[in-house]
Amino acid sequence: MNPWLAGTGVLLAALIPCGIVAVRAKAMDRLVAVELAGTITTLILVALAQALGRPAVFDLALALALLSVPAALVFAHFLERWL
Repeated sequence: MNPWLAGTGVLLAALIPCGIVAVRAKAMDRLVAVELAGTITTLILVALAQALGRPAVFDLALALALLSVPAALVFAHFLERWL
């Protein structure tokens, strides 16, 4: 096991509190939890790409990073209806 895989495991464990907040919290806290989960998932993909030596996974991480911001804006737009 190399350090990149160990770091991936730690980041995967960091997704658990994000999931709990996304399910149980108020609407604005859910938005923050979803944004944080997107950031952590991007970091997981980067660490996996480095650990496995597969540069194609870096492209997936880049696409996720670029799409997480517009997705949060769409979520906030629909969230505005219920606030």
